[in-house]
Amino acid sequence: MTAPAARSSESSEPSLEVLVGQAVGSRSIGELADLLPVLSEDLAAVDRRLQSVLPAQYRQLTDAASYACSTGGKRVRPLLMAAMYRAFGQPSTVAIHSLAAAFQLIHTASLVHDDVIDHAELRRGRPSVPRAFGLPAAIVTGDYLFVRAFELAADYTRGIILRCGEACADLVEGEVLQEASRFDLTTGREHYFRVVERKTAAIIAAALASVAEIGGSATAVVDACATYGKAVGIAFQLRDDLLDVYGDPDLLGKPLYADFREGNPTLISLAAYQRLDAGRRAEFERIFALRRKQPGDLLRLRNLVDETGAYEVAAREATEWAERAVRSLDALPRGPYHDLLDRMARGAAVRPF
Repeated sequence: MTAPAARSSESSEPSLEVLVGQAVGSRSIGELADLLPVLSEDLAAVDRRLQSVLPAQYRQLTDAASYACSTGGKRVRPLLMAAMYRAFGQPSTVAIHSLAAAFQLIHTASLVHDDVIDHAELRRGRPSVPRAFGLPAAIVTGDYLFVRAFELAADYTRGIILRCGEACADLVEGEVLQEASRFDLTTGREHYFRVVERKTAAIIAAALASVAEIGGSATAVVDACATYGKAVGIAFQLRDDLLDVYGDPDLLGKPLYADFREGNPTLISLAAYQRLDAGRRAEFERIFALRRKQPGDLLRLRNLVDETGAYEVAAREATEWAERAVRSLDALPRGPYHDLLDRMARGAAVRPF
């Protein structure tokens, strides 16, 4: 397959207004409008820093890396980092541009490797990196992005570099844990949260703790920022799990039911499994364990989930984690960026469809 032309991440990402609106809701976006020009420039500067480390000696690797960054998800992590840094009263985010770019590259690299493992065809409505460039190139591209991320992190103290490394180790452990539970509904909710804490939350927690440290915050404040990152990361993962079952595939840029299809137990499927009677539980388990599911199998799983009210279980859990994130913000100074962080956390608990 001929690879698509690479595009810069800035051109293919949603606008900041759309990004913030998706996170906090349409009613809140108007009240935060004064922050958008400042944050927009912050994210553009982070993107320029990110783009500066992508060129490789070989054109194909440069193209694949640039393409990965153009399909590598929303810029939620850099946005949270910029908002957190400004919440401390910092007039400029220059000091965190390299770090924000590093964490975005770590996130993008993990998505590339996820698409390899999951045999994903699409990422945000476009061919995934494995589909566009082939499996070998995708694996190497993910590795290359990790290396470039640590090149950016080298601008910081040893403690921050070690925190980045530990978060990456958590991410890998989370992938191993998830793979171990694939197609297995008996692992339970504790296993699910161990996966989410490592695969999703650890990176955000490390990023925001590092931002607080760069801003000269006391240890208690650094810890509070890490708590916020962990809690908001889990809340948004629960929201993503809900979107995978109940979202709009056109808006998501990928088909629904990926977790059903790939056999990834989420809180929704685990809650449904526990709530079904013996006969339907056996049916749910049998279909979920199929390595190749037909459309009718996926719809049957969805129908069984609907019968149990598992949506409410996941939505309630998302609310609880969002509230934990909001409580941790008591350690930060009050102000408009504090309000943005508050509303982004609460946005994870808003019905997303």
